[in-house]
Amino acid sequence: MSRFDQIIDRKNTKCYKWDYNKEIFGKEDLLSMWVADMDFQAPPEVLEILNKRVDHGIFGYTGFTDSFYTSIINWIQNRFKWKIKKDWIIATPGIIPAINFAIQTYTTKNDKILVQTPVYYPFFTSIKNNKRKLIVSELKLINDHYEMDFADLEIKLTDDVKMMILCSPHNPVGRVWKLDELKQVSELCLKHNVLLISDEIHSDLILSNNKHIPIPTISKEILNNSLTMFAPSKTFNVAGLSLSFVVIPDKKIRGKFQKTLLNLGLHGGNTFGIEALEASYTFGQKWLEELLIYIEGNYIFVQQYLQNHISQIKAVKMEGTYLLWLDCRKLNLSQEELVYFFINKAGLALNDGAKFGKGGKGFMRMNIGCSRKLIEQALDQLAIAIKNIKM
Repeated sequence: MSRFDQIIDRKNTKCYKWDYNKEIFGKEDLLSMWVADMDFQAPPEVLEILNKRVDHGIFGYTGFTDSFYTSIINWIQNRFKWKIKKDWIIATPGIIPAINFAIQTYTTKNDKILVQTPVYYPFFTSIKNNKRKLIVSELKLINDHYEMDFADLEIKLTDDVKMMILCSPHNPVGRVWKLDELKQVSELCLKHNVLLISDEIHSDLILSNNKHIPIPTISKEILNNSLTMFAPSKTFNVAGLSLSFVVIPDKKIRGKFQKTLLNLGLHGGNTFGIEALEASYTFGQKWLEELLIYIEGNYIFVQQYLQNHISQIKAVKMEGTYLLWLDCRKLNLSQEELVYFFINKAGLALNDGAKFGKGGKGFMRMNIGCSRKLIEQALDQLAIAIKNIKM
């Protein structure tokens, strides 16, 4: 039995995923498979270090030590063969805050910012709330596999776009971008003088036969025209500890970002976030290897279940993350009907695909970062509900 088979009750822990179904979905008793955190405990070495910190009993202002930076440098080197420098690293209280800081730093009101949809929807709100203009380039779905539309991308970037936000690996469609794809994106951004922001929060969650490539490793030119964002939060399930980091090699670009943080009064860090990051990157490799085997097993299980019992729904090919993009278009339901069906007929809390952009209509996002028993229960509920649907 895998450690990940254990079902841990997360209710009544102020858990966003399980304790707010009534407020978010309108029903209390739902099987929660939506927001992107896992139902697994963090690695035991991380828990041990956090418990030791709790036992100390004093939680004053906490700084970033050499060992903190060294853990990041070693992790990036070991995972991606990319040697980064200490002064390139800037800690931030999460990836979405970091994206907002970047928008505020490098663009001004009404500037155009491009994203590739369907994509993680806080990108939209970050752009719109800062009064910038959202520019969309749709990904193309070809044989259950998403690809970038480079012709459309160049047309859009040509139109005075100031910034592009790349999701790599891509949430929600599960792509791990290949070298040639990243080269083309980099070259287009350089050609049109577009600053590239790369959200690589899922970069450790790569399924077999795939490889994550950090965008700055593509060329020296894109190294100096990019900000790359990482965090241990998805990898080691410590999102609630609110700590991420941005890698900015170019001194001038980095200085502007640091000035924004200074102007916002952001310095120091969350005591437990600092401890968890360092512990995760120092001791978490073996745990992660076991996790990836389990997640891939979950993905295969869902694929086979759908093929055998729910032919109307297809899982889009997943190369990374633990977020599965479900193609439900054969159910022939409007998006409103589809969301209602999952909640009120199947008893499942999944993400509404339409929230990820126009290309998300007819889709739902399913979080498979949980016990396989819960996944089986969810699919059984879905199969029964589909049998009773009036097509």
